[in-house]
Amino acid sequence: MSLILISLLILSGEISLESMKLLIKSATLVDNASDLNFKVKDILIKDGVITEISDKIESKADKIIKYKNLHVSEGWLDTSVSFGEPGYEERESIENGLITAASSGFTSVLLNPNTKPLTDSHSSVSHIIKKSINHTTKLYPIANLTLNAKGQELAPLYDMKLAGAIAYGDHKKSIKDSSLMKIALEYSKSFGGLVISYSNDESLSSNGVMNEGLISTSLGLKGLPNISESIQVYRDLEILEYTGGKLHIPYISTAKSIGMIRNAKKKGLNITSSVSLAHLILNDDDLSDYNTNLKLSPPLRSKKDSDLLKDALLDGTIDYVTSMHEPIDIDNKKVEFDNALSGSIGIECVFGVLSTIFPLDKVIDILTRRKNELSITQNKIQVGSNAEMALFDPDFSYRFEEDHILSTSKNCAFIGQKMNGKVYGTINNDNLCENKLWI
Repeated sequence: MSLILISLLILSGEISLESMKLLIKSATLVDNASDLNFKVKDILIKDGVITEISDKIESKADKIIKYKNLHVSEGWLDTSVSFGEPGYEERESIENGLITAASSGFTSVLLNPNTKPLTDSHSSVSHIIKKSINHTTKLYPIANLTLNAKGQELAPLYDMKLAGAIAYGDHKKSIKDSSLMKIALEYSKSFGGLVISYSNDESLSSNGVMNEGLISTSLGLKGLPNISESIQVYRDLEILEYTGGKLHIPYISTAKSIGMIRNAKKKGLNITSSVSLAHLILNDDDLSDYNTNLKLSPPLRSKKDSDLLKDALLDGTIDYVTSMHEPIDIDNKKVEFDNALSGSIGIECVFGVLSTIFPLDKVIDILTRRKNELSITQNKIQVGSNAEMALFDPDFSYRFEEDHILSTSKNCAFIGQKMNGKVYGTINNDNLCENKLWI
């Protein structure tokens, strides 16, 4: 690694650990599957590999980490982030997005293909990967499923896999053509590819800006019915049962969708799903002041839906939680609710919000589980493993304000929310990233 790059990483909060010994002192390990779960240990890392875990390590080190009430776990995963670059760098660059992710405990993120140009070719996938190297957080590009995200013709899926694409989807553009979805699942099955399908029947949701119901009527806003999601989920699961293959349904938001996914898993279908952080703690009642940061796709649903989503995430029916991190510039948010773009940033809030809902062991399980379903290596905290871990204090409480935001855009649905726990940073890829808010 060049001296210039090392200097830039240090300025950003990232420190290269290449050819260094790093000693972590008095850290509480959190891993339900380990005999060391909730035990306080010293951890020695050399050249990016864990070489010793003991009660007390006296070895000389190039850097020593000793934070207040330090806890460590395996690094965290976010299955859906948007950074803007290329095309919308004013919202978020890849570099700042990755530093923000690393500062928030995430060592792996899946990047959406909602860029300009789109991620629908070998070269576009390669470009994104090249932009992300040497950072603490590893970026996995999701490539477009169809050319130009038009839903008419498949993009060169296998060629993009060779370039490093982890999955294929058109972000929040639904695949209307059932035959095309069938072909996509059949073709991707031949090389183990993962298809991502956003569930929204656009013929039912046209011009809707929030969940359809009594609240949308009282606010005078056009509603988006929950069946626009469940109808598409039903279709995609029927096709999956017929073709086989691997399917991921992101941002589940309704009780009906939960039930169908639960039944599909019982049948043995290769299906995974995610829920957004916002849908776990917010609902359509929260839109009474027309806060455009709460205008999301899918929209916030009822409190009953939110409660059932929490249960489904906890019991494993829903596999992943995602920040659904979507930076939007102020010009597209400081407008009337009807005209505002949908989306909220959130990667900085995931740990703090989840910790207000679930106990710590459940939070860490949710943030680290089932990486293998996405062909992501699961590096446990054990001697001989590559050092990939999140560093945090689970007992620190505070209220999240705009001043805490590291992202370039400030369109955050969680401003003013109480948070339990702060993240000190991450170790991964032979780097240490420290969150400058707390270090």
